[in-house]
Amino acid sequence: MALRGLWLIGYEPGAHGAVLFSRRYPTVEKRAKAFNGASYVTVPEDSVFLKALLFELKLTDPDKNFVEYRDSCSRINKTSVYALPTGGGDLWPVLAFQKSGLIYVCLPLVEQSLKPRPPLISISGISQAFALLSGLLVFINSSQKNEAEMGAKVGQLPSLLMQVCPLGTPLDTDLNGLLDNIHVSTNHTQKQPIWRISTYKGKPQVNVCITEKVKSMQYDKRDVADMWQVYGAVTCKCDLEGATSNVTVSLNLPANGSPLQDILVHPCVTSLDSAILTSCSVDVMDDSAFSGPYKLPFTPPSDLFNLCYYTSQVPVPPILGFYQLKEEELQLKLTVNLKLHESVKNAFEYCEARIPFFNRGPVTHLEYKVSYGQLDVYREKSLLVWVIGQKFPKSLEISLTGTVTFGSMSKEQPVDPICTGSTAYVKLYFRIPDYTLTGCYADQHSVQVFSSGKPKISTSRELISSDYYIWNSKAPAPVVYRTLFF
Repeated sequence: MALRGLWLIGYEPGAHGAVLFSRRYPTVEKRAKAFNGASYVTVPEDSVFLKALLFELKLTDPDKNFVEYRDSCSRINKTSVYALPTGGGDLWPVLAFQKSGLIYVCLPLVEQSLKPRPPLISISGISQAFALLSGLLVFINSSQKNEAEMGAKVGQLPSLLMQVCPLGTPLDTDLNGLLDNIHVSTNHTQKQPIWRISTYKGKPQVNVCITEKVKSMQYDKRDVADMWQVYGAVTCKCDLEGATSNVTVSLNLPANGSPLQDILVHPCVTSLDSAILTSCSVDVMDDSAFSGPYKLPFTPPSDLFNLCYYTSQVPVPPILGFYQLKEEELQLKLTVNLKLHESVKNAFEYCEARIPFFNRGPVTHLEYKVSYGQLDVYREKSLLVWVIGQKFPKSLEISLTGTVTFGSMSKEQPVDPICTGSTAYVKLYFRIPDYTLTGCYADQHSVQVFSSGKPKISTSRELISSDYYIWNSKAPAPVVYRTLFF
C-alpha cells in the first residue's frame, strides 16, 4: 500500500485550525490517477484541504448545527474515514482522528476505481494507514510538555518519514524506536529489514502482552440499548540475535471465546490468512466469525511495538450497573447497584466506582450505606469514590445508597455542560490481570521463534476498563452508538 498524503493539523475549540505539517507523494499521486481513472480527484492545496476537513469534522461554522449534506440520517459515519468535498469532487478515503488538540490525517492510495466506492475491508491500505497514524500519535504525545517540545517533534518528522515511509510506502510505525536508534551503526554482513535498525547482543527473549480495554455505556432504560465493546492490542518485544530472525505468534480463543474483528497488523507481518481480514464489525451484514487461531508471522523490529490491534463484540459487559439519582428538596438521593458477571474472573488488581457531582457546591453532608468495600468522600471536588477492592463478594452483587447535601457553588467546583440537573453518571475503573474478556490468549506454545539460540518466552494478558459509564436512569443521558475507534 501507499499514501497520497499525510497531514498533522492543530486545532483548539474556538480557534482556526492550522496545518503544522504536510507531506505529499507525487509518484503515488500519478499511480492514483492511473488506478482511479475517471473517478480520480486531485488533492487540493493545504488551505482548501483544511477548510473541507474542519467542515466534515463539524469543527467550523458554529452557527450551523445541522447541515443536510453532512448530518442527515442517510449519511451516518461509523468509522474515522471521511469524504471531503472539494472543487473537483469528493476526496475519499480520508482517514482522520483527533487527540489532545491535534488532528492526524492521511489519504491512502486506492488501487481501483472509486465509483462505486469499494468496501473499506477490500482496501489494503486502510489498516496500515491507521497504524501509521497511531504511531505518529504515540510519537507526538510521548514526553510532550510544552509548545517548544511539540515544535521540536514536528521538526523531526521530515527526516523520520523518509525512513518509515519512503516514497509514500509505510515500512514501520515505531517513530520513537527509530529516533532512539537513528545513529546506531548498521554495518552487518547479513541483509536486514529497514524497520530493524540494530541487532541485539545478549540473552534471547520474547515478550508478548495482550491488553484488552472494554468500553461501556449503560442506561437501564427500555427505549435505549446499553452498549459495550472490547478493543485489544498485542504488544511484543523481541530481543533476538541475528538481523533476520523470524517469529510467529498465534492468538488463540477457547471454545466459548468471542471472535476477533477489525484486525490491524504491523507492517513487519510477512503474511496473513485472508480469513483474519474478513471479519468486520462495521458491516452489519457480515456474519463471518473466524475463531482462530490467528497466526501472525513477522520479522520483529528491535524495539517494543504493537503487533496488532483488534475489536470484538462480547455477549455481555463484565460489570452490569444500575444508577438512580433523585433530587428531593435540597438533597440528592442516590442508589448504585453493581453485579459482576459470573463468567468474569473475580480477581482484580483494583476496582472502584467514581461518582462525580457537577455544577454543584462542595459536599457538606453525607449519609450512606454500603454493602461492600469502602466509600471515600472528596468534599471540595464534589466526588465520591467507592473503593471495591480486589474481589466482589460471593453473591457477585454490591450496592450503595445514600443522601448527599451540597453547599453553595464556587469557581473551584467542577462543571460540565452535559451533566446538568439530574443527568449524572458513575464511572468504573478496574484492571483484571491474567484475563481477557474475549478469552484471547498466547502461551509459550503459541510463540515460534526461528533464530539461533533458544529464547525465553514470556506471555501475559490483562483487561482494563476504558470509558465505562453507568448513567442515571431517572434523567436524560447522551446516547452512544457502537463505532470503530483507533
